[in-house]
Amino acid sequence: MDISVVIVGWNAKHYLELCLESLAEAPPRRTMEILVVDNASSDGSAEMIEGRFPYVRLIRSTENLGFSRGNNVGIRQCQGRYIALVNPDVIVRPGCLDALADFLDQNPKVGSVGPRVLNPDGTLQSSCRRFPTLWNNFCSATALASVFKGSRFFAGEHMLFFPHDRTQAVNVLVFCFAMMRREAFDAVGLLDDGLFMYGDDVDWCRRARNAGWEVVFFPGAQAVHDRGRTTAPYPVRFAVAQQRSVIHYWTKHHSLVGVLGIRGIMLFHHLLRYSFCAFSGLVHSQAGSKSEVGKRVSGACLRELLLGSGRTEA
Repeated sequence: MDISVVIVGWNAKHYLELCLESLAEAPPRRTMEILVVDNASSDGSAEMIEGRFPYVRLIRSTENLGFSRGNNVGIRQCQGRYIALVNPDVIVRPGCLDALADFLDQNPKVGSVGPRVLNPDGTLQSSCRRFPTLWNNFCSATALASVFKGSRFFAGEHMLFFPHDRTQAVNVLVFCFAMMRREAFDAVGLLDDGLFMYGDDVDWCRRARNAGWEVVFFPGAQAVHDRGRTTAPYPVRFAVAQQRSVIHYWTKHHSLVGVLGIRGIMLFHHLLRYSFCAFSGLVHSQAGSKSEVGKRVSGACLRELLLGSGRTEA
């Protein structure tokens, strides 16, 4: 088997169907298998796959394993030389999988390669990151990265200064869509099960670089990512999950000083955001407004930082 496509889905039936359609309408010239790990969806995702895409290998989980554990289930059971991790809200454009596999064929030192990722309206979506530092996180938390979008110095982890117009070795590829060499997984290991969602790409790419593998952005392949659609109904849950992942990553890869530093930056960011949203809500008091959502998100993140893990609302 040349290519294994692994997709982890949780209550994303509509987007998952579009993703599988894109793979069916323009399959690669190479041999391919598709594995979908369904994280105990309640929206009929599994039944849709069985009815419309019987050739897809469906793996039903009895619980929501999260992104990392779900992908690891698929990776352990797939057989391809190259393994593409694809989010359910991605449309794979014709020729994309072949182009990525060709690139890996021609570059044996590359462990992971990612395509040019577009928004549904055709605009560029940043899919390359730098490894987290206290400085680039401070720039993001204080909006310096947004004010100085073209600046390398003030940029956050997002490489907004990079036009994504050329092949480039990068620190991190966003795992909405990335193709890995099986040998790289054998050497680096699977995704970190301790990361329920988010941060898995940063952690794996750091381990890959430490093991001597290159991580490369390749614009000769393209895909469309409808970012945030599947998580939008649960803003608080996923914001807290992301924060937990950041702390997990920093605890794993940095010193105690670094962990305290990143927690302090998060605390500052959410205090600032909560205050701004609360003030904005007083001026524009509408139920369900963006200010109210922002206040709930930052409030939950602050409680998590100050009081520790607990039950998280949607």
